[in-house]
Amino acid sequence: MPKGYHHLTESQRCQISALKKRGDSQKSIAIFLRIDKSTISRELNRNSSSRRGYSQIRAHNKAKNRRHKASSKPKKMFSTVISLIKEKLHLQWSPEQISGWMRDGNHPTFISHERIYQYVWADKKAGGDIYKEFRHGGKKYNKRNGVNAGRGCIPGRIDIDERPDVVEKKRRVGDWELDTIVGKNHKGAIVSMVDRATKLTKLAICKSREAAPVTKALTRCLSPVREFVLTLTADNGKEFAKHATVSNKLKADFFFAKPYQSWQRGLNEHTNGLVRQYFPKGTSFDNISNEDIARVENLINNRPRKILNFKTPIEGFKQMTDGIVPVALHT
Repeated sequence: MPKGYHHLTESQRCQISALKKRGDSQKSIAIFLRIDKSTISRELNRNSSSRRGYSQIRAHNKAKNRRHKASSKPKKMFSTVISLIKEKLHLQWSPEQISGWMRDGNHPTFISHERIYQYVWADKKAGGDIYKEFRHGGKKYNKRNGVNAGRGCIPGRIDIDERPDVVEKKRRVGDWELDTIVGKNHKGAIVSMVDRATKLTKLAICKSREAAPVTKALTRCLSPVREFVLTLTADNGKEFAKHATVSNKLKADFFFAKPYQSWQRGLNEHTNGLVRQYFPKGTSFDNISNEDIARVENLINNRPRKILNFKTPIEGFKQMTDGIVPVALHT
């Protein structure tokens, strides 16, 4: 587990709040988030009150204010650096990913992600459109809840409580989270698969969200890397009703998260958000080709990730599998 001081993200603070409300200890929260226990202790002590308890919104706002006050004079942005930043933003890298990639020795100049944000918003104020390259566009995350959450009764369903504890540690390749992304008017679906340790993402387009095509997509995409498929965790959608077939063909254990607890598949939910940048809600999937899906998959897997010390998922997968390169799965 990483030691020392750790800057928490807004997503991590949301997870801390959910886990604390569930009654988890500081130690178990730290293990789940793979950060030092002292970070959790400091976060809760600094941002909890006797009346309202811990508030992730208040905590995140206070953290942003502290960083803003501590920031030094912005560095000058030379034309070569600006060109590089525009190039990476066009590839849908976030300012934090660009900054981390530069700091990791890939560029002689280091620019903080705060400075990149300052430049982009200044460009927007001047009439520029670089900000449109941002993945989320400032939109709030729409949680999955209501009548469709935890939908359906799946025969032979094995609850996530039965899943081996080692999966939570995210230290081995082969523990995959699964979900579907629905097209306009609930027609068509993109099946998303992401490895918990390396963040490697696999995508497949289906003409419908029914169990048969989703099952076929899962086995087709993951069979080439069957050696590195140990567990599969999905939500309770009926598209995963044929989980026994998937489990048998891939020789992997299949588990289901609890209804209304999407944070148990938080990585997959985050990955779906990345995919939605290219296929926003309301997009018709009728004319999406395998080539379109392959292009998006390639962009996501070749983008540096902070959680991987700014290595890409492809690099992370190769490192943890002794150099094995995930094969192209789209034809």
